Amino acid sequence: MHPPVRLVAIDMDGTLLPALSQSMSERTGRSLVAAQKAGITVAIATGRRLAYTLPMIEHLNLRADTPLITSNGAVTCTLGGGTIDCCHMDARVARGICGVLRRFGIVVFTFNRPGRGELVLEDLHQAHGRITLWIEANRDAIEVVKPLEMALMDGEDPIQGMAAGTVEQMRAAEKALKASEWAAECDCVRTEYPARDLSILDLVPPGVSKGNALEQLAARLGVDRKETMAIGDNWNDLGMLEWAGQSIVMANAAPELRALAKTRGWKQAPSSDDDGVAAILESAVAKISQNICINSDMPS
Repeated sequence: MHPPVRLVAIDMDGTLLPALSQSMSERTGRSLVAAQKAGITVAIATGRRLAYTLPMIEHLNLRADTPLITSNGAVTCTLGGGTIDCCHMDARVARGICGVLRRFGIVVFTFNRPGRGELVLEDLHQAHGRITLWIEANRDAIEVVKPLEMALMDGEDPIQGMAAGTVEQMRAAEKALKASEWAAECDCVRTEYPARDLSILDLVPPGVSKGNALEQLAARLGVDRKETMAIGDNWNDLGMLEWAGQSIVMANAAPELRALAKTRGWKQAPSSDDDGVAAILESAVAKISQNICINSDMPS
């Protein structure tokens, strides 16, 4: 039997957020607050950068010390603005990656600076054809630089990179990157949305992942992995699902990931469209309440 959850790391897109939505349900929002009130540390763990994450959760009245694992583990901070950890990709490596990946699709780099120039790409028209919703949501942060290498020459290292295209294109891009001279200096994590024939390849410094960030966060909080839960729906969640002692895969997860979950003994939550995260958190809170009642009834 698993011990009560003390720390839960929750993915955003496809997990907290329903499909094709930029807002979570009221029930899911309430479940996050209820989990915090029950003593569970709720951490948001997303591939999104911080500025693209905050609008989804700022209105929920979560605690200021709520941990946010963003950019696939490259940046960990708090909702109140405190920085816990931050990693950067060497600009030299980023320039090399451009030459490998641009033939497969859109390439974007994220910098740790506010406003325009936080996101840099070289072909806005191409991006519009593939990730229109993302472009519209991030328009004020985007700067077009062509060739993209010119944005990586001033000594400022990016936080992470991203390539986007069809599922077939990004699988080929991943193979090309792993066969390149930059393979040892850049990790990549592929996320797939087959229904839209869209795939994203996140590019991060070696060793950076949601899983490593979650492990470090748990150590800081003094929480054992057996008391840690991870909830996700795609391949960039795999690291934290493998590390956590209690792992939950969404019903809308990639089929191959759901198949892997069965072999690992991970539980499955209802889909994000059916408030799957809320169902899991409500159960975790009920378990904590039950244990409190049992302990209070025990003779002193």
